[in-house]
Amino acid sequence: MAVVLGPFKLDHPFILAPMAGITNSPFRRLMRGLNSSMVVSELVSANGIEYGGPKTLELLRFKDDERTVGLQIFGEVPEFLVKACQHVERLGADFVDLNLGCPVPKVVKKGAGSAMCRNPSELGKTLKMMVESVKIPVTIKIRTGWDESTKNALAVVEAAADAGVRWVAIHGRTRAQGYSGLADWDFIGDVKAKSPLPIIGNGDITTPEVAVQKMKTYGVDAVMIGRGALRNPFIFEQAYALWEGRSFTKPEPQRYVDLMDRQRAFLSEDYNERSAVIHVRKFLAWYSAGFPGSAEFRKKVFSEIQPEELWTEARKFFGATASLRDYKFMAEPFLMGGHG
Repeated sequence: MAVVLGPFKLDHPFILAPMAGITNSPFRRLMRGLNSSMVVSELVSANGIEYGGPKTLELLRFKDDERTVGLQIFGEVPEFLVKACQHVERLGADFVDLNLGCPVPKVVKKGAGSAMCRNPSELGKTLKMMVESVKIPVTIKIRTGWDESTKNALAVVEAAADAGVRWVAIHGRTRAQGYSGLADWDFIGDVKAKSPLPIIGNGDITTPEVAVQKMKTYGVDAVMIGRGALRNPFIFEQAYALWEGRSFTKPEPQRYVDLMDRQRAFLSEDYNERSAVIHVRKFLAWYSAGFPGSAEFRKKVFSEIQPEELWTEARKFFGATASLRDYKFMAEPFLMGGHG
């Protein structure tokens, strides 16, 4: 059951959500290999692109095996956003996504992220400039609104449609909520029912069963899975199986060992050995939730450990305990501080 978003035909509707500090190229490659139908980068500053900051430009790197891949930008200056779109197009990305959902104060106080949605009319003008500046699709990711009294997502979607945006992803919380409380999927479903554009739902997709249930209940065109993939990196292939009416079994221990090996290989292409270790620690801790002995394992991961020792320990831990994992952990609240 293929899914069509803009010019793209995807195998299924389960997509890796952009997450700040997480969805870099190595992780996106890992998730594409585990059957995320599409991936999006973490948010990248249009101002940083304009001024050529090395760290900013580094965030825009991607590999061909990530496709279909979008690069997500944010910023408050229309001219810089237009130039950033053109830069993303020159890099060869499949689409450019504008982050209109980030609730972080340092982003919002400048007028970027969630703040841009407070005036849909002005936002529409900026979006039109962006759309007209490139040939690749321009998409947006938003929240339900600024706060409970101003949930204006439908007005933003309509402005985006008039500007030529190709689809809208909606995180089911207001800016005021941040990542607390529950995502309002009833609201997302209501916007979808009235929307002239494809709508991707996002928020609280903790298990493959929940992913499929949201698709069927709310009629959205696709769902984005963020934090759920950090506990269960196999969530996309599992949701795909359920979506097609197939069953799935718990991943065998060898699959976790293979996961470790692939993640190490991908990290080695972009980071030196020490930096790769620092980067991967948080992922190993997230993956280990629900495993017997996970608390002790996390202590080892975050101790002063040499690269070879870390990877050996990870392969040993997951290889020995994967079949004993308690999957009840998957549905519990996780990373409520948020990651974009």
